Amino acid sequence: MDAGSNGVRLLVADARGSAPRAVHTAKYRLRLSAQVDVYGRLPDRSVRRLGEAVAAAREEAERWGVDRLFPVATAVVRDAPNRAEALAALNSRTHTSRTHASRTPGSPAYAPLRVMPGRREAELTFLAARRWMGWRAGPMVLLDIGGGTFDIAFGRNGVPDFAVSVPLGAGRLTREHLNGGDPPAKGDVRSLRRTVRHRLRELAERVRREEPHTAVATSRTFQQLARLCGPPPGPPHGHGGALARQTVRTGQLRAAVRQLAGLSAAERAELPGISAARSRQSLAGAVVAHTAMKLMDVEEAVLCPWALREGILLEYLENGRSTAWWNRLPHS
Repeated sequence: MDAGSNGVRLLVADARGSAPRAVHTAKYRLRLSAQVDVYGRLPDRSVRRLGEAVAAAREEAERWGVDRLFPVATAVVRDAPNRAEALAALNSRTHTSRTHASRTPGSPAYAPLRVMPGRREAELTFLAARRWMGWRAGPMVLLDIGGGTFDIAFGRNGVPDFAVSVPLGAGRLTREHLNGGDPPAKGDVRSLRRTVRHRLRELAERVRREEPHTAVATSRTFQQLARLCGPPPGPPHGHGGALARQTVRTGQLRAAVRQLAGLSAAERAELPGISAARSRQSLAGAVVAHTAMKLMDVEEAVLCPWALREGILLEYLENGRSTAWWNRLPHS
């Protein structure tokens, strides 16, 4: 379970084999990135709503017979100046009316919400993408646009050679650069692009030097942009009904930026693939995707349906079901 910029998501998986098989998902939309103040603080009402969503996800996990839950908070909570107070309030809800003796450390009711460091998030997402793509991907760069951060990782094996998380999430950039109008002013869009280019220039140079054979994109942002840029995916196949192969190309993203920049949020929501919940931040996401791929000399990225949640499950399975790594994550 992860608590992120757009809400709380739960993945229930059958982990009896060598790879997790999704059996149920649930989503609780909150749009937290639109509710933080100018300093990134989570208001009390947002913390209450987040607590309600986390509690609902725990109950859902219990209904599905989950015997071990891994709840994490990502950028919107991790980077909040009032993170400690928010986590204390959220974790206080783990104490239910059950007797303490009936709890196990990993049970849905007992497991605390832990903070996922940005670099660790990038590493686990890379692990998931590598396992999904297989060794045929060769040297691989991962691109993952979230609400608060943009994660980049590169590796030739299962463990990335480097993994970074930069504060270029679609929700964060929308709040910081595109709040002046709907649609935004052209100058604001240019300013956003300059900011993204400046933050990514050195990272992109490092990726180019590594000469990746494959670029892989994860996240709902990339999925929606791919749908906007091209035809719908083919029929589900394999691995619990994941999407058929989809790609997104740099030239398509350039056209998407131009299209989205001239539309209001309501008009964007009428486009193929763009949901109403993400229509405001879709432009910032497109700018990050296009700028990153152009700077890295990446012409095409393959979409991967596995990301952080699957990476957490794979880490658990591939470490002999040990939770030592998990227990080291902070929960305050």
